[in-house]
Amino acid sequence: MIPEGPSPVTSSPLQFFPWMSPSPGIGSPFPWLWELKPEERGLWLIRLLVACANHVAAGSLENANIGLEQISHLASPDGDTMQRIAAYFTEALANRMLKAWPGLHKALNSTKISSVPDEILVQKLFFELCPFLKLAYIITNQAIVEAMEGEKMVHIIDLNSCEPAQWINLFQTFSARPEGPPHLRITGIHEQKEVLEQMALRLTEEAEKLDIPFQFNPIVCKLENLDLESLRVKTGEALAVSSVLQLHSLLATDDEVPRRNFNSPPVSKTRVLQMTQRTFGEWLEKEPVHIYNPSSEIASSPSSLAPAPKMGSFLAALRALSPKVMVVTEQESNHNGPTLMERVIEALNFYAALFDCLESTVSRAPIERQKVEKMLFGEEIKNIIACEGGERKERHEKLEKWILRLELAGFGRVPLSYHGMLQAGRLLQTNNYDGYKMKEENGCLVMCWQERPLYSISAWGFRR
Repeated sequence: MIPEGPSPVTSSPLQFFPWMSPSPGIGSPFPWLWELKPEERGLWLIRLLVACANHVAAGSLENANIGLEQISHLASPDGDTMQRIAAYFTEALANRMLKAWPGLHKALNSTKISSVPDEILVQKLFFELCPFLKLAYIITNQAIVEAMEGEKMVHIIDLNSCEPAQWINLFQTFSARPEGPPHLRITGIHEQKEVLEQMALRLTEEAEKLDIPFQFNPIVCKLENLDLESLRVKTGEALAVSSVLQLHSLLATDDEVPRRNFNSPPVSKTRVLQMTQRTFGEWLEKEPVHIYNPSSEIASSPSSLAPAPKMGSFLAALRALSPKVMVVTEQESNHNGPTLMERVIEALNFYAALFDCLESTVSRAPIERQKVEKMLFGEEIKNIIACEGGERKERHEKLEKWILRLELAGFGRVPLSYHGMLQAGRLLQTNNYDGYKMKEENGCLVMCWQERPLYSISAWGFRR
């Protein structure tokens, strides 16, 4: 157990592990760690990561640098789950440290190129490798189908329009209606024009095959810049809204200026890191790790709701459009805490489960899994840990907070489709997705890896 002791402003990771040499020399300074079982070595990595993150939070960059060097001998982007997690968390912590020197940080990142084809590829890989998006699309589509029963003109607003597979499935369901398919219009919102062009092409082809009257209305913009007038909702249209892993980004617009100093204030108390993911939980039951946190006055409560006027205005504006149904899928974790250490601990829990389920589904070597971990999960981790203010977009919040936000905006919960739940269950069974589970919570659906909730789905209608 890491002992409680001096503030991380003055303490070093090596204080906790005095037998570790501060100079790596040739090879690993602690080769005995490689003789441990992966679970035991993973616990050491957790301890080192937490100690290092404490130093970063306190602005003790010299001690944080020592910690990063120690971790580098154990972390690996192609190792076991904990080694891979450590590789991306250390990259995120180092990136945060570099921001203390803006010129250096900008110079090191000035030549990085964001590739739209790569972004499309990694989203498609995540869709194919894990069942979460497939389940979300099934539940969303069935909620829309049932809400639109008997409607002749249907308009769907897709707040993150990037995956044709979702709507192709809906086309097939609508084409099988006894009364025939409705006239269907999809308004797709995405900041990349190329993504929307591919969506339009693929969906138009499929609609023609199924003889469905169809129109695709692309809107190239970031969600926070969306002008609701551009949605062009017409009289007589039955409206549905789909938001898949998108709404949380709007919370950044309510925090364009950091609420406190970039480095957290000196710590004043400890709390025990509680891991709920299967293997982490087993490790930490044996030997808990103490976490330094800033004072309770600035710590966030799981059920507290920070003011977010821009988010509230956006949801209220959607509500004013009177959608028959809005289906929201979000990450089931609180990565929007006000302090770095809160976010580090929550992110360790969440991404450990994601990395673990990927490893169980895909062998360690394939490049596809590494791309998802680096280009999707790794970038999310970096944003959660290294960024502040309006730059921090990955502000995931738990279902209980989304319920509060949506109810405050005038939405009322709609029960999820029983038929949709059956379809989702069959998908898991027929594709041998062992370890993936679904459970109902507050009338909504939570998708889990083992017992660890990872994503939530909820359906909403407007209250008259």
